[in-house]
Amino acid sequence: MTVTAPAAPGDLGTALAPVGAPRAGRPALRRVLLTVAALVVLAAIWEAYKALGPADGLRIGGNLVLPRSNDDAMPHVWAVAAELGRPLSAVPGGPSVGAAVFAAAVTSLAIAAQGFLLGLVAGALLALLMSRFRVAERGLLPWIVLSQTVPLVALAPLVAVWGAQLPGWSAWSTVTVIAAYLAFFPISVGLLKGLDSPDAVHRDLFVAEGASFWRTLLHLRLPASVPYLLPALRLGVASAVIGGIVAEVSTGTDGGIGRTIITFAVTSTGDPARPWAAILGAIAVGLVAAGVVSAIGPLLSRFRRGEVA
Repeated sequence: MTVTAPAAPGDLGTALAPVGAPRAGRPALRRVLLTVAALVVLAAIWEAYKALGPADGLRIGGNLVLPRSNDDAMPHVWAVAAELGRPLSAVPGGPSVGAAVFAAAVTSLAIAAQGFLLGLVAGALLALLMSRFRVAERGLLPWIVLSQTVPLVALAPLVAVWGAQLPGWSAWSTVTVIAAYLAFFPISVGLLKGLDSPDAVHRDLFVAEGASFWRTLLHLRLPASVPYLLPALRLGVASAVIGGIVAEVSTGTDGGIGRTIITFAVTSTGDPARPWAAILGAIAVGLVAAGVVSAIGPLLSRFRRGEVA
């Protein structure tokens, strides 16, 4: 149960001030260790299935139920790690596979960050609009939900064609827009839920004091929305990474980790570990993006009274 301090007359900002010390966030070192432990467990599960699973998979009625566990489909974890240190090509002095994967991952991370920020702005503005005007919520929210049902692989080429009519548009602009398109949905819905979450007694207090919408937003609704906003941001950044990688593949945009995975899969016949090395780069992009967003949590710890998962 949340206990709040009563607001003094004329001091509306204390309506949501929690009594007692704010809850401390988990140490960053512990989070890193938990992430490493999770990766070790996943690697152990991978190797266990490779050792015990059927080499050609399991089919029931012609449908593949369990994946293949042979070396072509599932190379050993250490084989994938060793692949990162091998040269990318036979050209002397050329970059290693790991260097190529790192460069592609950095490019995809930068594009995902741009898409996430664009989606954050769009989602926040939509949430504020719907919170301020209920007619806007009734009119926009169904379309916001419906927008996420459009197949991404079909939408990305259309965005590329439409964007080509604009001056200065590039292939990476399409990838950024698709990343933002996936990111804005959880942010707008989560923030809207948070803005509407304050108790009626707190809302009535601000009304009684004659507070404007913007003062109520700043001192009541935004602080109350933090437990809803932080999970929405984590979903949004993950969606931005996924959207960027899928858009790279569907539009044929070279330079990012998405196209690197496809390129390695096509050109590395007989070397199944190389595509998986690029997949590790995509995983790293997602982990870094999620870690950066999670770092925001401790900065807002005084408002995280029962974060909504």
